[in-house]
Amino acid sequence: MSEPLYRMARAESLRIVHLDTFVAVYHRTSGITHLITAPAPEILATLGEAGMTLAALADRLAEDYDLGDTDAAALAARLEELVAAGLVSAA
Repeated sequence: MSEPLYRMARAESLRIVHLDTFVAVYHRTSGITHLITAPAPEILATLGEAGMTLAALADRLAEDYDLGDTDAAALAARLEELVAAGLVSAA
């Protein structure tokens, strides 16, 4: 079985506003505004609508944000939270 492909929700369904250390994400589909902090905004920005596997996302985040080794289990947990909120889909 292949790894799921994670995608950010369609850009037109989100309104993203940066507020100091928080990012407000209004999800038009659900009508809910989510207040998120790092690493969630970075995950959304990196995923985009094209999507990535968990491994590819971990590699890109490590490269773009100079993280060194990333904790795959922690990243998977953050992705599942974003999926539950409707901000990311997994297929």
